[in-house]
Amino acid sequence: MGLAKQAKILSNKQVEAVYQYLGTMRNGLRNQVIFLLSVKAGLRAKEIACLKWTMVTDADGNIGSEIHLTDVASKGRGGRVIPMNRHLREKMAELFEQECSHHGFDLASCHIIRTERAPKTTPQAIVNMFALWYADIGLSGCSSHSGRRTFITNAARKISSVGGSLRDVQALAGHSSLAVTQRYIEGDSEARAKVVDLV
Repeated sequence: MGLAKQAKILSNKQVEAVYQYLGTMRNGLRNQVIFLLSVKAGLRAKEIACLKWTMVTDADGNIGSEIHLTDVASKGRGGRVIPMNRHLREKMAELFEQECSHHGFDLASCHIIRTERAPKTTPQAIVNMFALWYADIGLSGCSSHSGRRTFITNAARKISSVGGSLRDVQALAGHSSLAVTQRYIEGDSEARAKVVDLV
């Protein structure tokens, strides 16, 4: 994928703007969880659509601290374990409580993201949701992949501060090679300007 064709990443201010906007919608909580799964866990549209409650709950049936994404729900052999961001976990717990009261809820089989008329949604529907949301608030060049690119870029910029490396970012992203991960990472011209004085 050429750099010019890649989805734009989101600034912290834009992430907050999208999140707040989604909270005003009819299915605000569900939509905020979809958005956070993208920007705080790096999930693809297919992974968001295929995610089940069994992949985020622990042995006691409570929201756990990790997302256990299976290969079936991912791309190829992209299944992985993703530690859950604190904010995402809080909103996931709220949605879980809401869904548990829904008629016909079954922890073993229910998908996390459903519609008002169907027990699950499709990857294309997720893609369409993101396109509509970004258009509504005037963010051009953004798509369902923007959150994923934002997650990967932010993780790459901060991973060394916690003793990790790009290999850890690769594992979080579920990429088959480090080269693929590197193509997702947005460069930082300000950082480049600063680092030359340290060389």
